[in-house]
Amino acid sequence: MSAPVKLGFVMLAHAELGRVEQLARYFAGFDCPVVIHIDRKTPQGEFTALQTRLADQPLVHLMRVHKCGWGLWSMVAATLDAAQALLDRFAQVTHVSLVSGDCLPLRPLDRLLDFLGAHPDTDFIESVTVSDVPWTIGGLQQERFTLRFPFSWRTRRKLFDKYVEIQRRLGVRRRVPKGLVPHLGSQWWCLTRRSLEAILEDPRRAEFERYFARVWIPDESYFQTLVRRVSTQIESRSLMLSKFDTQGKPFVFYDDHLDLVGQSDCFLLRKVWPRADRLYAQLLDPALGAPEHGPSDPHRIEQTFEEAMQRGREGRPGLFMQSRFPSDTWQSGKTAAPYFAFQGYDEVIEGFAPWLAQRSGARVHGHLFDWTEVQFAEGVRCFNGGLSDAVSLRDYNPQAFLTNLIWNSRGEPQCFQIAPYDRQDLNDYMMWDPNAHISIITGAWALKLFRSDLPFRDARREAAWMQKVEDHFLGQLRRRGLPSRVRVTSLAEFVADPVGQLQDVLDQMTPVSQRRLAAPPPLVDLAGFGGFLQALKNAGMKPYLTGDFPLDTAGLGQPTTPAKPYLVT
Repeated sequence: MSAPVKLGFVMLAHAELGRVEQLARYFAGFDCPVVIHIDRKTPQGEFTALQTRLADQPLVHLMRVHKCGWGLWSMVAATLDAAQALLDRFAQVTHVSLVSGDCLPLRPLDRLLDFLGAHPDTDFIESVTVSDVPWTIGGLQQERFTLRFPFSWRTRRKLFDKYVEIQRRLGVRRRVPKGLVPHLGSQWWCLTRRSLEAILEDPRRAEFERYFARVWIPDESYFQTLVRRVSTQIESRSLMLSKFDTQGKPFVFYDDHLDLVGQSDCFLLRKVWPRADRLYAQLLDPALGAPEHGPSDPHRIEQTFEEAMQRGREGRPGLFMQSRFPSDTWQSGKTAAPYFAFQGYDEVIEGFAPWLAQRSGARVHGHLFDWTEVQFAEGVRCFNGGLSDAVSLRDYNPQAFLTNLIWNSRGEPQCFQIAPYDRQDLNDYMMWDPNAHISIITGAWALKLFRSDLPFRDARREAAWMQKVEDHFLGQLRRRGLPSRVRVTSLAEFVADPVGQLQDVLDQMTPVSQRRLAAPPPLVDLAGFGGFLQALKNAGMKPYLTGDFPLDTAGLGQPTTPAKPYLVT
């Protein structure tokens, strides 16, 4: 038979006193005494108003003694004073649980009382040795017990860091009080009256307090260490569901976590958003508590929070966040979805962009990285997510421009044209992006020059420059281990089999092709192009990236017309 249990609560609070009142009334409704320590930084008027509202609750006592600071001794001092007041005022209390003002019961409190009755002599407190578990996030694993920390890490960070550095240089090493083995654990515990009284009445308490007053974050080590001196039976776990992110900050629970927290085997929940009305309504209903779906599954909760922490470390591919700028060492990917970059296709195919958009269902832009303009599809000036066609804005951060374009159009494949005569800023970024599909018709830039009205001397100079730029890009794409998907074909190979080449492109974009291509879209007029290439060769510039074009293009399915006469000077 379970032993009779009288559970009391020590509550630390500093804000949202309306929610604090709700929680205190809930505990008192189960005949559980509550002592609430309100941070002295909370305005006196708010404290007095809460006292007035709770005047009808004889089991609730309020105090406002300490100004509490994160990671400072004041948190432990407030806990000690409140615990002493609870034991002094309510002699029938057999167990004491430490909670905060933003906690909630996960299950009706009578279940916790039954559980404690079945384990009347057990102290439930997470307590692990420093050397065995990497508890601390951000360093100071061992040093928190051997250095002094008189300054707040949050409010006086420069002094904190400088003082630590000075102590390290001087070789400072504090002695741990004799007989103590430092332990760490969650701040939130449930102790038996016998153990808590032993800690409060320890003849060496003043010595221990002097030591822990200069330990970093003593609320995670004071009770966790001293309970090992006095307890006869410890179960090293907290009855509170509380999770922390990669920066050591507690996860906040919202209304949509209700089903998830029901999988926990804990009895209390921290930290709950004060506007989570559904959570408060359900969990503070004595008859309800968290919804249960069969046996508890704490592994599922651990997995969920591990995934959340991984998301916090690595981010979502393609999303720029205020709190974390993407980094090559963090990101699991550069962009959010697959996209397609085409080089040379719009030079060879008449009306390539509208043809591809119709065949693939993708959004097909022009040259997004042209030197003088941003060619959004359909000529729009502002694209999804407020992306402007202003060249200066694009060039301020081309990677962010592309990343935002893909992120803001997820679900609709994005295609755009690239060329040797465009900006080359993004070549390296794209080829290391697993979402990039790069298709290149080498030497197609020569068609642009062939169809232009440039004097031949200028055309030759431009051809040499474009070939050099494209050849450098191709050399980069030949690296081993590139995650991007690259498809390269020469202009001569493409013109020899345009249907097969374009079918491969469409299959890459839509793996289950609805229809096979029966005929290619209209290609540009290649009549005389072979003569242009020969003229470049005669002028000492060999256009080797175009492939082996015959002087007469009749064999390529193009009409035969006399080649333009090029004067080589």
